[in-house]
Amino acid sequence: MAVVTASGKAEPTVILVGLNNSEESFYALDWTLRHHFSGEAKPGAADCKLVVVYAKPVPSSAIGLGALGTVDILPSVECKLSEIAASVIAEARELCVAHTTSEVVYEIIEGEASSVLCDAVEKFQADLLVLGSHGYPAIKRAVIKSVKEYCVHYADCSVMIVKQPRQKN
Repeated sequence: MAVVTASGKAEPTVILVGLNNSEESFYALDWTLRHHFSGEAKPGAADCKLVVVYAKPVPSSAIGLGALGTVDILPSVECKLSEIAASVIAEARELCVAHTTSEVVYEIIEGEASSVLCDAVEKFQADLLVLGSHGYPAIKRAVIKSVKEYCVHYADCSVMIVKQPRQKN
């Protein structure tokens, strides 16, 4: 699975997984670990490098600007966003350790998720960007900004959307 450069040197395939604080994104990380880095992985898995990226929202985007008192609460919002980011990365580390994948790059990058992920693809020269699917219906997807749709169009690599299996009743 390694990429061979013009000089003939084999470089590992870089797989970047974008996380948010959702069950779906952790399922995508778990799926990636199972299919590319663990015992279930295909031959050549050792030639892969894993990068996990969490896009931490900017405090002003989390509360909106212009409301009275926003300056007063910005430090506490920043603190809470930092706590969430740290817990997401800690959970990702635990999952990677459980799959005996230790050589992982973890990044918390502040900004809007679609831009952060596309920039991270360039920074790490990723060959594949993996994202989880929330499974929103078409109407909801039309109303909210879709990070996945943005990345599919603008990321400089292939994008894989991992969907959780439907729960059987």
